[in-house]
Amino acid sequence: MTALRHFLLALQFFTRVPVTGRLAAWVGYSPQMLRASAAHLPGIGWLAGGVAALVFVGVAMGLPGMAGAFAAAVLSTVATVMLTGAFHEDGLADVADGLGGSADRARALEIMKDSRIGAFGAIALVLALGLKCALIAVLAGGRLHAVAAAIVGAHVLSRLAPLALIRWLPYVGDSGASKAKPLADAISGGALAIGVLWTLPALALLALSHGAVHALAALLAAALAALWMARLFRRRLQGFTGDGLGATQQVCEIAIYLALAWRA
Repeated sequence: MTALRHFLLALQFFTRVPVTGRLAAWVGYSPQMLRASAAHLPGIGWLAGGVAALVFVGVAMGLPGMAGAFAAAVLSTVATVMLTGAFHEDGLADVADGLGGSADRARALEIMKDSRIGAFGAIALVLALGLKCALIAVLAGGRLHAVAAAIVGAHVLSRLAPLALIRWLPYVGDSGASKAKPLADAISGGALAIGVLWTLPALALLALSHGAVHALAALLAAALAALWMARLFRRRLQGFTGDGLGATQQVCEIAIYLALAWRA
């Protein structure tokens, strides 16, 4: 029951799925619970990826050719954005604005707190979303069930990377105002293990649909992308912010699609 409460709290925090009324009262809330619920972030990836995969397959079955595959990729991405409230995309835009807008650490953090989007953020979003949809369309050259598996796997595996950042980097955001305030303290090794358990079936799914080599390549690509983002945040900010977690998920998701699509 505790694990279910933590999962539902993660669902409430990381998506727009309503957890209200008696259910919300049963789930409860505390900063400690929210911190523990982060372990289920890859579990949220199963939901987001499943919705995206269903939309993609449904649209691709009715729209033939590469243009139809690209349209299906766009609509599947729209579905995940609506489901999560652009939670991770917003983080990517803020990080791009902050790190691109100033080389000074304090100024970069200040820019990242600004809710308005700047040129660097807009460019990052356009490039990231465009690349994501293009790579999914490339994967659509194969079997639809393999594309669906790739979408689900990418959403799940990419959500493990933010947990690693929380575990090994210090929090440097505004603890008084940030949505990630309860995540400021590093999650436990047990919580990280729960996140890993969520990802193992996704890795197996990728191995069955794309082969063991591509599945391992996707895992390696996600790990390298996460390490690169961690190094960037440590060098530029001396730690992570809530926006940094969202940006890391987006970068890792794209890296997974790239690994799966490479000579697919």
